[in-house]
Amino acid sequence: MTYDYSSIGFYTFDCLARPVTAIPPGGHTYFVEEITMAVSGAAGAAAVVAAKYGLSVLAVGGIGDDLMGKWVIERLGHFGIDTSMMQLCPGAGTSSSIVTTRPDGQRPALHMRGATGAFEIAAADIDKVLDARIVHIGGTGLMNRMDGAPSFALMAEAKRRGCITTLDVFAADRKDMANVAGLLPNTDYFIPSIEEAQALSGLSDKADIGKFFVDLGVGCIVMTMGADGAYYHHRDGSRFQMPAFGIDVVCTCGCGDAFNAGFATGLVKGMNPEDCVRLGQASSALNATGLGSQAGVTDFPAALDFIARTQPKIAAPSIARAV
Repeated sequence: MTYDYSSIGFYTFDCLARPVTAIPPGGHTYFVEEITMAVSGAAGAAAVVAAKYGLSVLAVGGIGDDLMGKWVIERLGHFGIDTSMMQLCPGAGTSSSIVTTRPDGQRPALHMRGATGAFEIAAADIDKVLDARIVHIGGTGLMNRMDGAPSFALMAEAKRRGCITTLDVFAADRKDMANVAGLLPNTDYFIPSIEEAQALSGLSDKADIGKFFVDLGVGCIVMTMGADGAYYHHRDGSRFQMPAFGIDVVCTCGCGDAFNAGFATGLVKGMNPEDCVRLGQASSALNATGLGSQAGVTDFPAALDFIARTQPKIAAPSIARAV
């Protein structure tokens, strides 16, 4: 296949500032220590991290005819990402966020949905979009024209062609369940946050949530759990919780998206499930050490070195093997 990773969906321009403790009243000004820009989003940030790790990446999404869109394309190109499937969407601005990063790393944001809801994949482009070892849909629930039947058909065709398929959502809740459920039978790995998984399923316990989604047809669900690590629940009975790394958090923007790319890189490189999750965890942790998506991620050898020299928050993962 031409690409290792086809990353489809939510691409956004982010302007981030830190530390932000309050919005100034009236026309006043507060000073911050750092301001930066980043390509973010469940597809965009994942695409950049995968490219930094040496994967050949195709970006598939939408931009507007504006300065933000031009910068997003330039920035993706800087990392060697093929942007030929990034559509210019007339009448829509580039999806963009103003991110106010708190001292503890949390990142309340003001977001304009923009072109993520306006792009669609034409039948003539299917061959190129699916010419990848891994097909990732990131941002289900935001893609107005692609959510539902178009995404269901795309994922089914990806599976028919033998691609590995991965799925992530954005701030999903119960109303997004129909969009997610239609994708699950053709999804190998569903990678939401535990908060998103809880909201979608209406359940609270991670094992119950895992069974819920496996019963709906997904091959495996991997839930990111912030400081509590990540939980892997496969339909073959394998399940484990992997601890997070102990780090000083700067910004959590894009941590889940970095996990997606790290996990996918592990799959491309033939790693076992535990090592795939560990690489995802390392990618998320490194992401959190800088301001903005991917800021702390450099390359694959650096991620492996981080794993080797950084202690997890607890001594060892809890693992249950399939029988």
